[in-house]
Amino acid sequence: MGIVLVTGGSTGIGAAVARMAATRGWDVAINYHSSIEAAEAVAAEVRAAGQRAFMCPGDIATAEGVARIFEALDREAGRIDALVNNAGVVDVATKVTEMTHARLRRMFDINVIGAFLAAKEAVLRMQAQGSGGSIVNISSAAARLGSANLYVDYAASKAAIDILTKGLSDEVAAQGIRVNGIRPGLIETEIHAKGGEPDRAQRLAHVVPMQRTGTADEVAEAVLWLMSDAASYVTGATLDVSGGR
Repeated sequence: MGIVLVTGGSTGIGAAVARMAATRGWDVAINYHSSIEAAEAVAAEVRAAGQRAFMCPGDIATAEGVARIFEALDREAGRIDALVNNAGVVDVATKVTEMTHARLRRMFDINVIGAFLAAKEAVLRMQAQGSGGSIVNISSAAARLGSANLYVDYAASKAAIDILTKGLSDEVAAQGIRVNGIRPGLIETEIHAKGGEPDRAQRLAHVVPMQRTGTADEVAEAVLWLMSDAASYVTGATLDVSGGR
C-alpha cells in the first residue's frame, strides 16, 4: 500500500487509524508530541500486524515541530504515500465572550496552521515522487453545528479544515493527489476528558439520530476507505461519520 503518516497518532482516532492501516498493508509513520509511551504501544501493534512503524515526534503547533516530523519521516521512511491530518485539540467549554487570545492562538496553531503546514510538506513530497497520493483531513461535525456555548473556536478551526480540504484538492487533483476529509460526530475518545467533560459523548448520545456514540474504529474505517484505491475518483469531499447528526 505504501507509507502513511498519521499526525496525533498515539491516541484516539489517530491510533485507531494507525492500527487499522497496518492490518490493511500500510507501513505507518506515527507522529506524537508528548505521549511517547502511547506512541510506542501503537508502533508495537503496527509491527505485530507485520508492517513497519516509524516514530516521527514533533509539535504540530510550531513550524519547527512540523519540520522535525518530516525530517524524521524522510530519514526513517524515505517517502510518503498518504497523510492523515489528525492532530488536534479542544479546550474547556466556554462562551466566545470568555475566550482569551492565548486559548485562540493555541487552538488555531494546532488545529489549522499545523494542519496546513503538514499538508504542504506532504504535497511537496508527493509531487517530487510523481506517483500521486492521498490526504485525509480530520474535521468535525462541530464545523456544521457551531458548538455554541461550548467550543465555537474549535468548531471554527474545523470549518477551516473543511475549506483546506476543498481548496487543496482542487490545486493538486491533476497530479493524482486526492484530498478528502472526515467529520466525526460524538466519538468515544480521550478528547472529551481533555476538554473537561469525560462523560460528554455518553451524555449527549440521545441527540444523535442513531441514539449512540461512535467509535474511533468506525471513523478509521472511513479514513482507510478514502485512502484506498476504492475511493480513486473521490477528492474534495468531506464525509460525515456522525450517526446522522
